[in-house]
Amino acid sequence: MRTPFDVLAEYERRSLAHAVVLPARETAPDQYRGVGYRVGKRRLISNFGDVVEIVPLPPMTPVPGAQPWLLGIGNLRGNLFPVIDLKQFLEGERTVLHEGQRVLVMRQPGGDVALTIDELYGQRSFSEAQQTDPGELAVGRYEHFIDRAFRSDEQDWGVFALSLLARTPEFRQAAL
Repeated sequence: MRTPFDVLAEYERRSLAHAVVLPARETAPDQYRGVGYRVGKRRLISNFGDVVEIVPLPPMTPVPGAQPWLLGIGNLRGNLFPVIDLKQFLEGERTVLHEGQRVLVMRQPGGDVALTIDELYGQRSFSEAQQTDPGELAVGRYEHFIDRAFRSDEQDWGVFALSLLARTPEFRQAAL
């Protein structure tokens, strides 16, 4: 008499015998991959490891006595986290929020933080041969977070270090 476990083990053995093995997808060692987005006029890319998820702008509650770039406390699936206007933090100019607004959720010590962006481009890959000088991308406050850039289709993409942003004292202190 076969047990239910034996039946399931037989199903697994038969299905694995017919499984198609897909070729391994390898990233070239000289390739940089990340999430592409726009803040103001700058096209930026950040490491996948720094971005937890990309979601619509969550409902927010304003925080009295906070910096103007702290839009409020957002609630996503019962998790509370600050929502930061990244453009206002970096450039002093408020992001125009719109229907369908997206935020990058980044992990930092002490909890996740949502950052508003102007436009999401999704996954981007660049080879080392496409590396270029950051130039105008790393001007002003951006110079602290962008140390290299890539050129693709006549567009420059600055590598924006979200991990450095999370460790910036001014960013961590949102109270007035």
